[in-house]
Amino acid sequence: MDIIIIGLLLGGTYALMAMGLQLQYGVARIMNLANGEILVCGAFGAIWFFTASKMSPIYALIFVVPIAFVVNWAIYQVMMLPLVKRAKNQGQLEVDSILATFGLSFIFIGILLAVFGGEFLTYSYLATPFLIFGEPYALNRIAAFLGSVALCAGLYVWLHWTRAGLTLRAIAVNPAAAGLVSINVPRASALAFALGGAVTAAGGVLLSMFLTFDASLGVIFTLKALVIVIMGGVSDVRGAILAAFILGLTETAVATLVDPGLTLAAAYVLFIAILLVRPEGLFGRRST
Repeated sequence: MDIIIIGLLLGGTYALMAMGLQLQYGVARIMNLANGEILVCGAFGAIWFFTASKMSPIYALIFVVPIAFVVNWAIYQVMMLPLVKRAKNQGQLEVDSILATFGLSFIFIGILLAVFGGEFLTYSYLATPFLIFGEPYALNRIAAFLGSVALCAGLYVWLHWTRAGLTLRAIAVNPAAAGLVSINVPRASALAFALGGAVTAAGGVLLSMFLTFDASLGVIFTLKALVIVIMGGVSDVRGAILAAFILGLTETAVATLVDPGLTLAAAYVLFIAILLVRPEGLFGRRST
């Protein structure tokens, strides 16, 4: 029971992290290798906010999310849009975006090191036990899980019940066909990229409530987000959510029953297994 509950709590926060990359890759078609650094920026923003104000880090979402949205919008307009315009096909765009965002990740790391230094940063918030089925679990993990569920649910409803969300879903399915029905694909792609960055930063705020961060930790979260998105299917948010819970349960089981150092290896074993059995992902569409 401990493995299931802790795995679900971890998977819920992973879901929010992965939904950001799912929007950037599934809709905007940008494989963003700086996604983890955006998450670390969100976490550092929450750490700075809590240290300076002693208020709940959840309030940090009020300024972290808009700033992340604007920064990612600017990144898309300045760096990604020229790559989109010159790419002759999706394959070339993926290669170009991987190279560009790989370099961007180092820029973010350098900025974080210059501002916050290279030491590990954390804070103590809601570090009290909460009983579930008679067993104690950290209240900060539960709060992060509930915040993630609320944000994921809100994003899911927005994508499925608003005109703007429907536009993004149409581009995710077929950007060429979306352009034929008067959808401004570049503008919608910029919105998806910016929104994905904002969601990822929000995930960093919530994860900071129970994890310790340093400036170089972003690559780990980027890799996990890639595993979740590709495992779930790049064009469907439901797949990212389900894959996040699967990854959370897998990591918790391996850490508890085998060795905590093997959690990342277990994630990639699961990833490779799904690619071999269902390469399009859990909710992906088979190519015809």
